[in-house]
Amino acid sequence: MKYTPHSYQAYAIEFIKTHLIALLFLDMGLGKTSICLMAIKELMYREFSITKVLVVAPLRVARDTWPAEVRKWEEVSGLRVSVLIGTSKEREAALQRNADIYTINRENLKWLVDYLESHRKKWPFDMVILDELSSFKNPKSLRFKALRRVRPYIKRIVGLTGTPASNGLMDLWAEVAAVDGGKRLGRFIGNYRASYFTPDRMNPYTGIVYSYSLRPGAEEEIYDRISDITISMKAKDYLHMPEAVMVKHEVTMDKSERSVYEKLKEELVTTVKGEEITASNAAVLSGKLLQLASGAIYSDDGKIMNIHEKKLDMLSDLVEQANGKPVLVAYWFKHDHERIMKRLTDEGYHPRDLKTSKDIEDWNEGVIEVGLISPASAGHGLNLQEGGHILIWYSMIWSLEMYQQTNHRLDRQGQKEVVSIHHIITKGTVDEDVMKALDEKDVTQEKLIAAVKANITEGRE
Repeated sequence: MKYTPHSYQAYAIEFIKTHLIALLFLDMGLGKTSICLMAIKELMYREFSITKVLVVAPLRVARDTWPAEVRKWEEVSGLRVSVLIGTSKEREAALQRNADIYTINRENLKWLVDYLESHRKKWPFDMVILDELSSFKNPKSLRFKALRRVRPYIKRIVGLTGTPASNGLMDLWAEVAAVDGGKRLGRFIGNYRASYFTPDRMNPYTGIVYSYSLRPGAEEEIYDRISDITISMKAKDYLHMPEAVMVKHEVTMDKSERSVYEKLKEELVTTVKGEEITASNAAVLSGKLLQLASGAIYSDDGKIMNIHEKKLDMLSDLVEQANGKPVLVAYWFKHDHERIMKRLTDEGYHPRDLKTSKDIEDWNEGVIEVGLISPASAGHGLNLQEGGHILIWYSMIWSLEMYQQTNHRLDRQGQKEVVSIHHIITKGTVDEDVMKALDEKDVTQEKLIAAVKANITEGRE
């Protein structure tokens, strides 16, 4: 397929070419992979300024999305891609291949750095692309520390994400430091925190701070400090896409089911069929209440205790209402997966996990009637818009990033139908709190994106 860039894509390609450090806050569906590939082609074979590129990405994105995009576009089809995934020997062999682009899953970045150092090999990649930059928001993570060790040897670096501040601007420090070494927001998160934030909630006796709030004027100053390396775009501003429709379906537990939920919520302990269920703290309690809202819960001994089937009933209705159109179902807990599989199979459907390259190909070919995905493993980078336009959230999750990324597997460029995103919510439970929290978290992220939005004068496509 011939690549004809939109004006915003041409702008982003040129930005990468003219900036040794680039932060691209590109909304899902704006084609960030193809943008990078076109820039790589220009830099490597026209300007001769780079020789090898490393792409660090989520597993399935590294394995499937980047090689598929190279094959898809005529202009970059000649680029050679080596995928550093698999056993240690397989990764070593892939590293030895003569290629232009090497893709690796983010969990193996430390292995790569360690391997090169232990074999006394020079860092061979003069350009690195971090595709999904938000994966580096934890400065204590092994991947962040590994990147910092080799950052001085990287000539060009690009950070890509559609959700730069999904949980607030505190996360932004590590993401920016990963690409610029701490030049703009400081080398240490402690200094960043002290400069731009003030303690919000804290224990007056121990001095432990539970949360921080931005100092007056800090938000604008943060945006200004990163503006020279950053462009930001929202899909709704640049694409003529059918608007996604958000739908909420409420289900209600009966009196006995509700009593299990309320007892655990109030006393942090309950008993179901002789099995004890306890929550040691608020975070654990939140997860267990989400389980109960979905209909099942793990006992302290790891047994699956079925509480209700209200969400399963609603899911069955929604799949039936789809009238044979493909449906994507997002789940969070393993017992959700097991129960969904059993219910839909018993009703004559053929649910299938979207895990392998073949699964994804079959989904986009329209041969899977119900596809199951976990936001933790399939949220980033997968192009599923060709296979359907109906997404059902069976389980609710706290992560705004995973939530938005999963929604945009269908709601993205190339989607020809109006996407409907359905949420099955158990009334009067933590499900409702999650929906509210997701809405509120988006405010800061929207401000960030608006503050550094690219100024494109050519007009919008």
